[in-house]
Amino acid sequence: MPHITLNSDEPGIRGLFRFRPETALPLNELAEVLLCGESTLSRGERELIGAYVSALNACRFCYSTHAAIAAVQLGEDLVLVEQVRADVARAPISDKLKALLAIAGAVQESGQKVSEQHVTTAKEAGATDIEIHDAVLIAAAFCMFNRYVDGLDTFAPDDPAVYAARAQRTDGYLAVLADSLRLG
Repeated sequence: MPHITLNSDEPGIRGLFRFRPETALPLNELAEVLLCGESTLSRGERELIGAYVSALNACRFCYSTHAAIAAVQLGEDLVLVEQVRADVARAPISDKLKALLAIAGAVQESGQKVSEQHVTTAKEAGATDIEIHDAVLIAAAFCMFNRYVDGLDTFAPDDPAVYAARAQRTDGYLAVLADSLRLG
Protein backbone atom coordinates (compact mmCIF):
# COMPACT_ATOMS: atom_id res chain seq x y z
CA MET A 1 0.00 0.00 0.00
CA PRO A 2 1.49 3.37 -1.00
CA HIS A 3 2.78 5.63 1.75
CA ILE A 4 0.48 8.41 0.53
CA THR A 5 -3.10 8.40 -0.71
CA LEU A 6 -2.97 8.40 -4.49
CA ASN A 7 -5.94 9.34 -6.65
CA SER A 8 -5.41 6.31 -8.88
CA ASP A 9 -4.84 2.59 -8.63
CA GLU A 10 -2.36 2.67 -11.52
CA PRO A 11 0.88 0.88 -10.69
CA GLY A 12 4.31 2.33 -10.10
CA ILE A 13 5.28 5.66 -11.53
CA ARG A 14 2.03 5.91 -13.51
CA GLY A 15 0.04 6.35 -10.30
CA LEU A 16 2.50 9.01 -9.15
CA PHE A 17 2.17 10.83 -12.47
CA ARG A 18 -1.60 10.83 -12.04
CA PHE A 19 -1.16 12.19 -8.48
CA ARG A 20 1.15 15.04 -9.56
CA PRO A 21 0.63 15.55 -13.30
CA GLU A 22 2.73 18.72 -13.24
CA THR A 23 5.78 16.56 -12.47
CA ALA A 24 4.84 13.94 -15.05
CA LEU A 25 5.60 16.06 -18.11
CA PRO A 26 9.22 17.01 -17.30
CA LEU A 27 10.05 13.48 -16.11
CA ASN A 28 8.55 11.95 -19.24
CA GLU A 29 10.32 14.50 -21.43
CA LEU A 30 13.60 13.38 -19.86
CA ALA A 31 12.74 9.71 -20.44
CA GLU A 32 11.73 10.49 -24.03
CA VAL A 33 15.06 12.20 -24.80
CA LEU A 34 17.19 9.59 -23.06
CA LEU A 35 15.40 6.44 -24.21
CA CYS A 36 13.66 7.35 -27.47
CA GLY A 37 15.55 10.33 -28.87
CA GLU A 38 18.28 10.39 -31.48
CA SER A 39 21.21 8.23 -30.47
CA THR A 40 23.81 5.87 -31.84
CA LEU A 41 22.66 3.48 -29.12
CA SER A 42 19.48 1.64 -30.01
CA ARG A 43 16.36 2.20 -27.97
CA GLY A 44 16.68 -1.39 -26.76
CA GLU A 45 20.23 -0.80 -25.53
CA ARG A 46 19.16 2.32 -23.67
CA GLU A 47 16.15 0.55 -22.15
CA LEU A 48 18.50 -2.26 -21.11
CA ILE A 49 20.68 0.24 -19.25
CA GLY A 50 17.58 1.50 -17.40
CA ALA A 51 16.45 -2.04 -16.63
CA TYR A 52 19.92 -2.99 -15.39
CA VAL A 53 20.14 -0.02 -13.03
CA SER A 54 16.60 -0.74 -11.80
CA ALA A 55 17.64 -4.34 -11.07
CA LEU A 56 20.66 -3.11 -9.11
CA ASN A 57 18.32 -0.83 -7.15
CA ALA A 58 15.88 -3.73 -6.63
CA CYS A 59 13.03 -1.63 -8.06
CA ARG A 60 10.63 -4.33 -9.21
CA PHE A 61 8.20 -2.05 -11.07
CA CYS A 62 10.88 -0.20 -13.07
CA TYR A 63 12.92 -3.33 -13.73
CA SER A 64 9.88 -5.29 -14.92
CA THR A 65 8.67 -2.42 -17.11
CA HIS A 66 11.98 -1.60 -18.75
CA ALA A 67 13.13 -5.21 -19.03
CA ALA A 68 9.99 -5.96 -21.04
CA ILE A 69 10.49 -2.88 -23.22
CA ALA A 70 14.19 -3.69 -23.75
CA ALA A 71 13.33 -7.23 -24.80
CA VAL A 72 10.80 -6.01 -27.37
CA GLN A 73 13.08 -3.27 -28.66
CA LEU A 74 16.03 -5.64 -28.96
CA GLY A 75 13.90 -8.22 -30.75
CA GLU A 76 14.69 -10.68 -27.98
CA ASP A 77 12.86 -12.30 -25.13
CA LEU A 78 13.46 -11.69 -21.46
CA VAL A 79 16.17 -14.35 -21.39
CA LEU A 80 18.77 -11.89 -22.69
CA VAL A 81 17.72 -9.22 -20.21
CA GLU A 82 17.92 -11.74 -17.37
CA GLN A 83 21.37 -12.82 -18.55
CA VAL A 84 22.51 -9.19 -18.36
CA ARG A 85 20.94 -8.84 -14.93
CA ALA A 86 22.64 -12.00 -13.66
CA ASP A 87 26.10 -11.53 -15.16
CA VAL A 88 26.89 -8.68 -17.54
CA ALA A 89 30.37 -10.04 -18.29
CA ARG A 90 29.00 -13.33 -19.63
CA ALA A 91 25.88 -11.95 -21.34
CA PRO A 92 25.79 -12.21 -25.15
CA ILE A 93 26.03 -8.47 -25.80
CA SER A 94 28.70 -6.28 -27.36
CA ASP A 95 31.80 -5.28 -25.44
CA LYS A 96 30.75 -1.66 -25.86
CA LEU A 97 27.40 -2.31 -24.18
CA LYS A 98 29.13 -4.28 -21.41
CA ALA A 99 31.42 -1.29 -20.79
CA LEU A 100 28.50 1.14 -20.75
CA LEU A 101 26.63 -1.11 -18.33
CA ALA A 102 29.71 -1.17 -16.10
CA ILE A 103 29.64 2.64 -16.09
CA ALA A 104 25.90 2.58 -15.32
CA GLY A 105 26.53 0.13 -12.47
CA ALA A 106 29.19 2.43 -11.05
CA VAL A 107 26.80 5.40 -11.25
CA GLN A 108 24.17 3.33 -9.41
CA GLU A 109 26.59 3.02 -6.49
CA SER A 110 27.79 6.63 -6.65
CA GLY A 111 28.72 8.99 -9.44
CA GLN A 112 32.17 9.09 -7.91
CA LYS A 113 32.57 5.35 -8.59
CA VAL A 114 32.92 5.99 -12.32
CA SER A 115 36.65 5.70 -12.91
CA GLU A 116 38.97 6.70 -15.70
CA GLN A 117 39.37 2.95 -16.34
CA HIS A 118 35.61 2.62 -16.90
CA VAL A 119 35.74 5.40 -19.48
CA THR A 120 38.91 4.08 -21.15
CA THR A 121 37.42 0.59 -21.41
CA ALA A 122 34.24 2.00 -22.95
CA LYS A 123 36.18 4.10 -25.47
CA GLU A 124 38.41 1.16 -26.39
CA ALA A 125 35.23 -0.84 -27.05
CA GLY A 126 34.00 1.89 -29.41
CA ALA A 127 31.82 4.06 -27.17
CA THR A 128 31.61 7.73 -28.03
CA ASP A 129 31.62 10.59 -25.56
CA ILE A 130 27.88 11.06 -26.16
CA GLU A 131 27.20 7.36 -25.48
CA ILE A 132 29.20 7.54 -22.25
CA HIS A 133 27.37 10.73 -21.27
CA ASP A 134 24.01 9.16 -21.99
CA ALA A 135 24.83 5.95 -20.10
CA VAL A 136 25.69 8.06 -17.03
CA LEU A 137 22.56 10.19 -17.35
CA ILE A 138 20.28 7.18 -17.96
CA ALA A 139 21.72 5.51 -14.87
CA ALA A 140 21.35 8.66 -12.78
CA ALA A 141 17.79 9.24 -13.99
CA PHE A 142 16.81 5.65 -13.25
CA CYS A 143 18.22 5.93 -9.74
CA MET A 144 15.87 8.89 -9.27
CA PHE A 145 12.90 7.11 -10.89
CA ASN A 146 13.53 3.97 -8.81
CA ARG A 147 13.71 5.93 -5.58
CA TYR A 148 10.58 7.87 -6.51
CA VAL A 149 8.61 4.67 -7.14
CA ASP A 150 9.93 2.72 -4.17
CA GLY A 151 10.21 5.68 -1.79
CA LEU A 152 6.43 6.07 -1.97
CA ASP A 153 5.89 2.29 -1.92
CA THR A 154 3.86 2.19 -5.10
CA PHE A 155 2.12 -0.95 -6.32
CA ALA A 156 4.03 -3.26 -8.67
CA PRO A 157 1.91 -5.95 -10.35
CA ASP A 158 3.08 -9.56 -10.12
CA ASP A 159 1.68 -10.49 -13.54
CA PRO A 160 4.37 -10.30 -16.27
CA ALA A 161 1.58 -9.78 -18.83
CA VAL A 162 1.00 -6.27 -17.45
CA TYR A 163 4.57 -5.30 -18.31
CA ALA A 164 4.53 -7.19 -21.62
CA ALA A 165 1.43 -5.27 -22.72
CA ARG A 166 3.10 -1.91 -21.97
CA ALA A 167 6.23 -3.03 -23.82
CA GLN A 168 4.24 -3.34 -27.04
CA ARG A 169 3.77 0.43 -27.11
CA THR A 170 6.51 1.82 -29.30
CA ASP A 171 5.34 5.42 -29.55
CA GLY A 172 7.43 6.75 -26.68
CA TYR A 173 6.91 8.12 -23.21
CA LEU A 174 5.18 11.37 -24.09
CA ALA A 175 2.50 9.58 -26.11
CA VAL A 176 1.91 7.09 -23.30
CA LEU A 177 1.69 9.95 -20.80
CA ALA A 178 -0.78 11.87 -22.97
CA ASP A 179 -2.97 8.77 -23.30
CA SER A 180 -2.76 8.05 -19.59
CA LEU A 181 -3.72 11.55 -18.49
CA ARG A 182 -6.47 11.75 -21.11
CA LEU A 183 -8.00 8.52 -19.82
CA GLY A 184 -8.24 9.82 -16.30
